Amino acid sequence: MDKIPSFTINHEKLLRGFYVSRKDMTPRGDVLTTFDVRMTEPNRQRAASPQALHAMEHLAATYLRNHRQWKDKIVYWGPMGCCTGNYLIVQGDLTPTDIKDLMIETMEFIKDFEGQIPGATTRDCGNYSFMDLEGARQLADDYLKVINNLSKENQTYPE
Repeated sequence: MDKIPSFTINHEKLLRGFYVSRKDMTPRGDVLTTFDVRMTEPNRQRAASPQALHAMEHLAATYLRNHRQWKDKIVYWGPMGCCTGNYLIVQGDLTPTDIKDLMIETMEFIKDFEGQIPGATTRDCGNYSFMDLEGARQLADDYLKVINNLSKENQTYPE
């Protein structure tokens, strides 16, 4: 069986940042861009806790799907199984530069969020108590430092 492309990325050199993971074409001809929103350096920095990523998932998905400019283009936001980041799928043929401001806004929203996490109830979520709001806020705050200082190495997969 062939390796899927995401398993061919050199994780030993991968930095925090956001990358175009793939671009897919729908049967109607729409391009879907999948972004690798890498929040920790794989195997070199501590992975994010699943609880923090779960809280971040609820907050980011809610923010993005309500965003005045982007809401109709957002397909998906969700955590990576390795707990080093998230995937963002957006309609359109996009680059990291295209979503930089959106990522800054999203992380600022999460960093500053107070109150009840959207959808964190027994009715709305399959594991509503498995969340860490403070962890999500800290993860967003740390990631903002990366986004605000992006270089080519934080947007281009390493060889």
